[in-house]
Amino acid sequence: MLKNFLGLFLATFFICIFILLMQFVWMHVKDLVGKGVELSVLAEFFVYAVASVVPLALPLAILLASLISFGNLGEKFELTAMKAAGISLFRIMRPLAIAVAGISVGAFFFSNNVLPESQTKLWALIFSLRQKSPELDSPVGEFYDGISGCNVYVRQKDSKTGMLYNIMIYDLSEGFQNATVIVADSGKIQVTKDKKHLQLTLYSGESFENIKQKQQRATKTQKNIPYRRETFEKKTLLRDFDSELSRYDESILQDQHVAKDVVELIHSIDSVNALAHEKSMQQSDKLVKKSYFGRERLNERELSPVMADEQWHYDVDSLYAQFKIDQRRQVAKITLERVRAQRDQIEYNTLLLEEHKRYVRKHEIELHRKFTLAFACLIFFFIGAPLGAIIRKGGLGAPVVISVVMFIIYYIIDNTGYKMAREAIWPCWAGMWLSSFALLPVGVFLTYKAATDSGLFNPEVWMKVIEKSWNEIKKLWTKYKKH
Repeated sequence: MLKNFLGLFLATFFICIFILLMQFVWMHVKDLVGKGVELSVLAEFFVYAVASVVPLALPLAILLASLISFGNLGEKFELTAMKAAGISLFRIMRPLAIAVAGISVGAFFFSNNVLPESQTKLWALIFSLRQKSPELDSPVGEFYDGISGCNVYVRQKDSKTGMLYNIMIYDLSEGFQNATVIVADSGKIQVTKDKKHLQLTLYSGESFENIKQKQQRATKTQKNIPYRRETFEKKTLLRDFDSELSRYDESILQDQHVAKDVVELIHSIDSVNALAHEKSMQQSDKLVKKSYFGRERLNERELSPVMADEQWHYDVDSLYAQFKIDQRRQVAKITLERVRAQRDQIEYNTLLLEEHKRYVRKHEIELHRKFTLAFACLIFFFIGAPLGAIIRKGGLGAPVVISVVMFIIYYIIDNTGYKMAREAIWPCWAGMWLSSFALLPVGVFLTYKAATDSGLFNPEVWMKVIEKSWNEIKKLWTKYKKH
């Protein structure tokens, strides 16, 4: 059983890794294509990307492997033979359950120790690739704006020699009003040896340039704007073009939730919760010390012992009734301004605290995610193994379809719970464990049905149930017509 299962598990695991990796690369294809990235950097990106898709590939591989394993046993009647020999389904599943439990423990340590490091390096590399200048590749028949401050138009291009023909360049480095237009019969665009600049070598052309703004200001009364025309046989332009990959500092990401293990996550949550509590207490004390009329309350130490024991009461209505109409309007205006200021202060305090709460939610979500991955592996095994024993179909046909459907359901539920937790609609533990709570009863139900040899997916059983139900409906209809 172990030999059969582990072989299928490794095969399905690598297939799932490949499929999810292609989907991940497709999401970040714009960060890779056209950047002239070296093979070593691409290899580094793929290694870190593989580690990031393991949390999704592992449960799916366990589901598919267990479904195929028990489906093959049921299709070849080996499962029936073992049950006839007195071996229960739980005893058949026991070695695989122990193996999957070990895989689940390994999944937890992977998500706790390996995944934070790989996520830090992956996102640092992605940010570095996003900041990298694109590879120079001037298209033919359209303007190319990949060069800073320039738009280049090329009519023809020799791919072998790299020579460009019928070139037009709009130099906008001095601003749109002071644009310089350069036309040339031919030319080349090359990157300097230090890969910090771009060298444009042009042959047999002309350049047109407006006179600078200071000269234009001196000749405001003139209707015609003077310009400078230059004819050249060879002209060389130098532009800043850093094509090197500047590495993003990984230390900046160390405080992110994806870069921490369980101990660091718990420490960050406790620290920020304590800080948020302290700030909220400071804000509440500041509000309590001020009355709504703007008068500072006297501290008990400033009051005499007699006055400290007395209760101070203010008859606001009678005091307000003594004012004249203009005074009442002035009092209402001042009061409204102070209330609005107080409201703005409360909203500002709420925003400050909300930033801390958002930080805590992200860390709590990541903390629960490390445990839900391991638990999902166990749940998918107890869904796949009994399901394979019930349907008794092996190979890559029905098991693949059923696995994909189950995984889509799991992904939708898990993503829904994650968004609920992220937006603080649900507690973090409820949102992150939603998929486990939803699929655990399914696994228990399927395991019970498989252990009792239930024909859950047997068409004949369902036909008998439908036929019996139809007969009952007919009997009830006949009785109804008689009455």
